[in-house]
Amino acid sequence: MLIDVAHPRLTLLRQCELLGLSRSSWYYHAQGTDGYSQQLIRLIDRLYTDHPYLGVRRMTAMLRRDGHQLNVKRVRRLMRVMGLETVYPRPARVLTSVNDPDRPVYPYLLKGLKIDRPDQVWASDITYVPLTPSGWVYVTAVMDWYSRCVLSWRLSLSLSSDFCVRALESALALGTPQIFNSDRGCQFTAASFTQVLKNAGVRISMAGIGRAYDNIFVERLWRSLKHEEVYLNEYERVSAAQRRIGAWFDFYNHRRPHQALSYRTPAKVYRTSALPAAIMDVTCEPEPNTMRSHPT
Repeated sequence: MLIDVAHPRLTLLRQCELLGLSRSSWYYHAQGTDGYSQQLIRLIDRLYTDHPYLGVRRMTAMLRRDGHQLNVKRVRRLMRVMGLETVYPRPARVLTSVNDPDRPVYPYLLKGLKIDRPDQVWASDITYVPLTPSGWVYVTAVMDWYSRCVLSWRLSLSLSSDFCVRALESALALGTPQIFNSDRGCQFTAASFTQVLKNAGVRISMAGIGRAYDNIFVERLWRSLKHEEVYLNEYERVSAAQRRIGAWFDFYNHRRPHQALSYRTPAKVYRTSALPAAIMDVTCEPEPNTMRSHPT
């Protein structure tokens, strides 16, 4: 919708470049996902949210027990599409990505660290959100670890690193952490993402493989978002998901009391310790080129 084939000055190739798309993307027509796969994706999402330790085989067994005739390969493919990784202890191994100069992996820096102030540690992650009747979007958020405050967030139709970079840049406009923690997903190991942190003088920390609990507070944020908002509503369009999720983040930051914060709100803890009140009124929205109704 953003490309004007009849533009008097910009060629089709140049318009694709400005949107960060390859020209082949313009000609590609996605086949889409069938309705039954959409149903399975929603069931897997609910099971994973409550039981992130379920592997592909146990996930398949639980779905079969509920009457779904499917195999391990299909469940594995759907979990890969959703960006889900099972949480369980794994044996130590050498990571080939460490030797890749374009995708370095950083050590986990939070073990034994006392976190006692805002902007000491930030964390980020990505989760899947379904659309009805078909399609999905991905949500990323940047959270201050101490106050649990969501500093920025973005929606995207794909798992590219671009929307994670935009969320990070938006958060850095509010402050600068000493340490930034994430998992080892390709979005966070991308040079475009890590370079922003390096330019800001931020130390980079990454959770161990298969150890989602190294980023536990963001995982709890996703659990709250799913149970308190996503599973209670059906989003037919990306714009609806944007509006409802944005409203929930505003509620979470400003009005939802947090038990771990002595029933204060995350925004109050972060604001009184680090920022003027007006800054926390900013609501971060998706970029215009993500506002489509179906993922590509």
